[in-house]
Amino acid sequence: MFIRKIGIDLGTANTLVFVPGKGVVANEPSVVAVSTEDNRVLAVGNEAKEMIGRTPETIIAYRPLKDGVIADYRVTEAMLRYFIDRAAGRMRFLKPEVMVSVPAGVTSTERRAVIEATMNAGAKAAYVVKEPVLAAIGAGIPINEASGHMIVDIGGGTTDVAVISLGGIVASTSVKVAGNKLDQAIADYIKKHYNLAIGDRTAEDIKIKIGSAVPLAEELTMDIKGRDLMTGLPRVLTLSSHEVTDAISYQLEEIIRAIKSVLHDTPPELAADIMEKGIVMSGGTSLLRNIDELVLRETGVPAHIAEEALLCVAKGTGVALEHLDVYKRSIMAKR
Repeated sequence: MFIRKIGIDLGTANTLVFVPGKGVVANEPSVVAVSTEDNRVLAVGNEAKEMIGRTPETIIAYRPLKDGVIADYRVTEAMLRYFIDRAAGRMRFLKPEVMVSVPAGVTSTERRAVIEATMNAGAKAAYVVKEPVLAAIGAGIPINEASGHMIVDIGGGTTDVAVISLGGIVASTSVKVAGNKLDQAIADYIKKHYNLAIGDRTAEDIKIKIGSAVPLAEELTMDIKGRDLMTGLPRVLTLSSHEVTDAISYQLEEIIRAIKSVLHDTPPELAADIMEKGIVMSGGTSLLRNIDELVLRETGVPAHIAEEALLCVAKGTGVALEHLDVYKRSIMAKR
């Protein structure tokens, strides 16, 4: 079975690989472990994530993408090669065509870096498409119609907000506030109020288990373990969902501001369409409790979470690869 086409949702937090006909074949953290002695890539994905914070001095485990764009070119290329090999097999006769997602606010230099890295990682042809377009396709929005659709894609590193009509982006913005910044805000809050240091994983766990965009009627609590900054010893603390809402409120305000600024730039005809259809939300962080309610309260426009919000961009790459001619307006390609 020759795999001719591969779609990659290259995210700051996770990378998803989609093969038309097979669906999502890989969903792993965008983490690479590198040996500092000989600059060799030791592990990628789940294996590398296990190493974060647990490595000796000679090994660094880190994310080569920062805020949705390539921060370390060579390591990103190694990561892309790993995912392409994972989907198409190492012993392949044909090079696959690969489509990669990029944030809406990407510069031409950053876009070229993604294309070059993909070609060097073993692709026959590389295509890059802006994330909101792919998220909209994956969420089942008919983007080629002459009507306005608004998509808000909140990932790990960036929040992309776009209004799409006739297959193109009419108004868009990309802010570097998303899941990772929410985790950071929770960790900072606990440090400031309780003198307790917690890791990134614990912060993410708190966000998923008891986090909410608006205060909950029934408060949730959770016991968290961390290191006391005064004594240096481990300590357990009980945290409530109201405190988490309080901790992440500033970051959520920035996301709301981005949505409002795009609505402000939207032509009146399309704004009317959006009022009628509502805002579609995708990406992992859109799964935060009541985030759709917060958007409705702040903008007056109903919002709903897309089905399989986490997989929207990856599914979009699959659909766009199958119908390259239909979506050619939104695609930047390199042969």
